[in-house]
Amino acid sequence: MGILVVGSVAFDSVKTPFGKQEEIMGGSAIYFSVAASYFAQVSMVAVVGEDFPEENVSFLRNKGVDTSGLLRQAGKTFRWRGEYGFDLNTAKTLETQLNVFAEFSPKILSPHRSLEYVFLGNIDPDLQRTVLEQMNRPRLVACDTMNYWIESKRPSLLRTLSMVDILMINDAEARQLACEPNLIKAAQQILSWGPKTVVIKRGEYGVLMFGCDSVFGAPAFPMAEVADPTGAGDSFAGGFMGFLAASGKLDDADMRKAAIFGSVMASFNISEFGPRGIADLTYPEIEARYREFHKLIYFSDI
Repeated sequence: MGILVVGSVAFDSVKTPFGKQEEIMGGSAIYFSVAASYFAQVSMVAVVGEDFPEENVSFLRNKGVDTSGLLRQAGKTFRWRGEYGFDLNTAKTLETQLNVFAEFSPKILSPHRSLEYVFLGNIDPDLQRTVLEQMNRPRLVACDTMNYWIESKRPSLLRTLSMVDILMINDAEARQLACEPNLIKAAQQILSWGPKTVVIKRGEYGVLMFGCDSVFGAPAFPMAEVADPTGAGDSFAGGFMGFLAASGKLDDADMRKAAIFGSVMASFNISEFGPRGIADLTYPEIEARYREFHKLIYFSDI
């Protein structure tokens, strides 16, 4: 089963307590596509500038990512500069240059309109809806958002939420969106607006997943070495959606497995700067960590 991802491609400059890197490939569409590519065919819709190296496009194609929807325009590629302290759950944005991303208007090619799985990265909720309006009844739609859209385009975001199946959001944003400090009540409020599932990402504290009649929680995979948390949420989404597309099932058991595979991909991602931590994996390595994760959270009834 194929997946369509619509999101950003960027050059990130990142500083953490463990090092810094300048102008590394990033953006929601990159992290999602690479993570999901280990499970299913991924088609990317995004925009880059004239400065985006062809070798980066070749890297994506070598991962099996369909880049026919990657538009190259005159100008510079989106850039983001950020810094993390020892609280790796929070990034401080130092500089944002939207460049060609400022005029991004997703055009879904005809072969992509029938794809059954759609992930809408962290972009303007107006644009998220224009993507769905071009699709032919996808089986599963997930989206991400952030505090900027919650603050500046709340009515538009709520319209988008009425059209999606899954919202993936971090804990601070869930509280902000629902105007509710308690995450359980926040998730219940968000569910009432339309999504069938709310996935709340909690960084080093793991993930909570809420459905109408179920709650699932899992810790983050313990990592002794962490380099850069940038893109961990999108890598999680890639593993989550990739597993569901590969399994073809959407029952509660598979949704829970998807959350673990998402956490597995996020754990690989944070081990290196940029997408390097997920760039050269093998599926047996991913399965092995999934089994380690299973041992971590397993307990027997007394």
